[in-house]
Amino acid sequence: MRIEIVQGSGPFAPDAGVHVVIDVIRAFTVAQVAFMGGASEIVLARDKEQAFALREVWTDSLLAGEIDGLAVPGFDLDNSPARMAKADVAGKSIIQMTTNGVKAAVQALFAEHVFVTGFSNARQTALFVQTIEKKLKRPLVRLIASHATSDDDLACAEYMESILTERQSFSAEAVAARIRASDVAQKFFDPARPEFDAEDIDWCAREISCSFVMRVTQRSEIPIVERVDV
Repeated sequence: MRIEIVQGSGPFAPDAGVHVVIDVIRAFTVAQVAFMGGASEIVLARDKEQAFALREVWTDSLLAGEIDGLAVPGFDLDNSPARMAKADVAGKSIIQMTTNGVKAAVQALFAEHVFVTGFSNARQTALFVQTIEKKLKRPLVRLIASHATSDDDLACAEYMESILTERQSFSAEAVAARIRASDVAQKFFDPARPEFDAEDIDWCAREISCSFVMRVTQRSEIPIVERVDV
């Protein structure tokens, strides 16, 4: 198995057996929390116009996401894991649109297997990738740190690489510290930016024990994140 770490939102070459798209702060932490709350699926939209159009198809769905970190007018939920944990999403489809993570996932569909994760579910995802590694036709695992410059997604990618290679060279505590110190996290600690909740970083910078990974499939060319129990 070859492992490649890249940063940014793509597009990505269709030469990998596995793509793991990482968005720690906050899209795929939010996705994990939504599934923990009983959401049935997460539909990925490339922009807000498509998100509103998809709701015409998924009529009993909730719109969730952000533009430049901020809530989108007309959406039901923003991109806060803390608020997602309090929302009633049981049995609901979530249509998700975000600036980095979802954008990268939409550009990463051409691999044998596509997964999304934050740090909160990174270990479980890496361990699951190990279980399918021998069945891959293309033995490249590409870990995609969706934020092009901030260290949070890169720290998570390097942590996953250390698990996949069984070097265990990064502790969870060290990764959590890098997430909290990352550029993108700082506005959550700024009293002058009350629109960003520091509690979100508490969710994003810790591992959350769960028995599933988040796999992306396509239905009528629409990317959909499904919960896969392991």
